Amino acid sequence: MSYAIIGFGKIGHALARAFARNGIEVSVATTRDPASFASDTAAIGPTIISATLAEAVKADIIFLAVRFESYPEVAKALPSWKGKIIVDVMNTFAPPEELDSLPSSAFVANAFTGARLVKGFNHLAANVLAQDPAVQGGRRVVFLASDDDGAAAEIGALAEDLGFAPIKLGGLSDGGLLVHARGKNWGHLIFKDLITFD
Repeated sequence: MSYAIIGFGKIGHALARAFARNGIEVSVATTRDPASFASDTAAIGPTIISATLAEAVKADIIFLAVRFESYPEVAKALPSWKGKIIVDVMNTFAPPEELDSLPSSAFVANAFTGARLVKGFNHLAANVLAQDPAVQGGRRVVFLASDDDGAAAEIGALAEDLGFAPIKLGGLSDGGLLVHARGKNWGHLIFKDLITFD
């Protein structure tokens, strides 16, 4: 299984640190030349690989961590996203009428033809997501929502490999609403920093 993070802002950095902590290789891409951020990826760890967007979209599982208004440009990188899982880590302040009154992830899914989309890792602030998820003898929770149970299960397994405790919330139209930010309508679980004890 291959992994990529598209977007290397605060959230992209936080995700890269999670992969580095666990020695899991992940490609990191933006729309910029990879040489422009290669020193940043190298500083995080040897398993964090600078890549072009064209290289990153070859991964099996892709974390979409760009600004919300930038995702359509990423979606154009492939004519079909069949066989890939997209993890939507974005939040948006776009008003509901701009999103066809859909949860933001359901709206985004329409742009990635054939992909299996999972909403996840977006409810934590970047500085919290960047920290070791092992906390006080427990594990930091990440919420996942998807209309594809198999994709949610795969991302749940990856979340555990990264040290988190995944909690599945159901589909995008119900569970997804709990973890999305849109306009002034904030999901009830946005920015909740929860820990589970086994």
